[in-house]
Amino acid sequence: MGEAAEHRIGRRSFLNLLLGITAVGWLGSILFPIVRYFKIPPRKEDEPASIVAAKLKDLKTNEGVIFKFGSSPGLLVLGPDGQLRAFSAVCTHLDCTVKYRPDMQKIHCACHGGIYDLTGRNISGPPPRPLTQFRVVQKGDDVIVFRV
Repeated sequence: MGEAAEHRIGRRSFLNLLLGITAVGWLGSILFPIVRYFKIPPRKEDEPASIVAAKLKDLKTNEGVIFKFGSSPGLLVLGPDGQLRAFSAVCTHLDCTVKYRPDMQKIHCACHGGIYDLTGRNISGPPPRPLTQFRVVQKGDDVIVFRV
């Protein structure tokens, strides 16, 4: 009976252990999202550096089209000035897909009302950063978009 009494854990020691486990769990639940937010995701090797986003004959002035650029959507805009522009179509707020609004001549995110101008700069709403801009080259009738 004496040997069993030596291995018993006291009430205070048990509560201290339980409090320590709770504190570590709470700290981990706070730090994990912060570390994950700042971690830069690795670029996939199979992601293309360029893609034919559209045919020029299929585009109309003051119109935007969504295209697939690797694993994420892109947005190609033929502005009212006739200039081609391309951006990532992923909103910088909560990763919703943005669309070009011809009536506003702006890029709009319908999720929370974010608005970007035709340079990709966020001008209204909750988006914290501008859209990622791509380089656009026209070869014949092909509109080719390159990652910058």
